[in-house]
Amino acid sequence: MTVVRALVAMALVTGSLAGCTGSLLQSDAPVADTYRLALPGSAATQAATALPLAIIVQRPRAPAALDTDRIAVSAAGNRFDYYSAAQWAEPAPQMLQQQLVSALGATGQFGGGVFAAPARVPAELLLDVELRRFEAVTSGEDASAAGSSPVAHVQAQVSLIDSRRGVRITSFVADAAVPATANRLAAVVAAFNQANAQVLGEVSAKVQAAVAALPAP
Repeated sequence: MTVVRALVAMALVTGSLAGCTGSLLQSDAPVADTYRLALPGSAATQAATALPLAIIVQRPRAPAALDTDRIAVSAAGNRFDYYSAAQWAEPAPQMLQQQLVSALGATGQFGGGVFAAPARVPAELLLDVELRRFEAVTSGEDASAAGSSPVAHVQAQVSLIDSRRGVRITSFVADAAVPATANRLAAVVAAFNQANAQVLGEVSAKVQAAVAALPAP
């Protein structure tokens, strides 16, 4: 009798799992809207002279909560969440890395080229980045709280390193916080665009200044 009961139990479990598998293959979850931050044309100032230097931009390090393609929200009471049915085109650190490569390349300062790590080319300079903030901050309990327009906050710790000598040339924090014009996702993404552009502009300007002050190679 014990063996029969065991076989019956196994059959019931197997049938339940089969039913769960079928439902998982027929998801009714809505397709997420996908956003990519634009690279503003004014993010970089054109250098007067190109230097025979190459620079590699590392993929920014980030806490696990930000190393995702989900659009993060920091709410009152230290709550951390994400917008539903919306996402970035790439994880935030990867998106920032690509935009830093584009912004530094647009300066025309690096005659040896600007590359994203991992890169199979020798480079005199390395840009090390830590993404500390990349979220919409709201004073309400969540992003949907009425009358609480979020603030897009982007912050990165940046270090420019001389790869030849293993010496840090400069280090700084680039930070921007831009309020959304309304408590709507489109307005929040627009605020992210502005905050991100400010950070890119600051990084480009400070890296350009530090590189221009280097002794001639």
